[in-house]
Amino acid sequence: MMTYESKVTIHMVSSLDGFIAKKDNSVSWLESSDSFDKGIVLTEEDITAFLKTIQCYVMGSKTYEHALRLGWPYGDVPVIVLTTRDLKSEIKNVQFYSGDLISLVNHRLKPTYTNIWLVGGSKLTKNCIRLNLVDDILISIMPIILGDGILFFDYIGKEEKLHLKDVKAYKDGMVELWYEIKKE
Repeated sequence: MMTYESKVTIHMVSSLDGFIAKKDNSVSWLESSDSFDKGIVLTEEDITAFLKTIQCYVMGSKTYEHALRLGWPYGDVPVIVLTTRDLKSEIKNVQFYSGDLISLVNHRLKPTYTNIWLVGGSKLTKNCIRLNLVDDILISIMPIILGDGILFFDYIGKEEKLHLKDVKAYKDGMVELWYEIKKE
């Protein structure tokens, strides 16, 4: 019997000062006009190949609603939307969930998928960190200071030691930091 290790990765895009959205929940600042000569150029092929490795996305309802407005970038990959609201979807691979996070991740997702990505919002990601459900954090920092908005990390209530796995700087000035949460 073949065994595999399932990983849960938080992926978040943030301003340099740690905000993931403006107070009105807008994310228009995600496009960068900056230029960094030493940065990596991402091709459509690179992005497509990487996205094919993700087997399942988990997100909160506000992130889900943003994704719908932005043109649904998740294709036909299974998406679990955490919500207590009565939401409906025309997208066949979207499921809504309002139960226990530990049960969802450990008993439903990890036995099924090896590469699970939490893509927002801050409440969901903080709860998953508190509950020790996260293996990696990939944070993409955009070249902007927003000064106010919705924070990615605030008051998690516990210390987490991290191991830096990778760092990349891109042509548009975005910097990507990939950390593994140390399990002690």
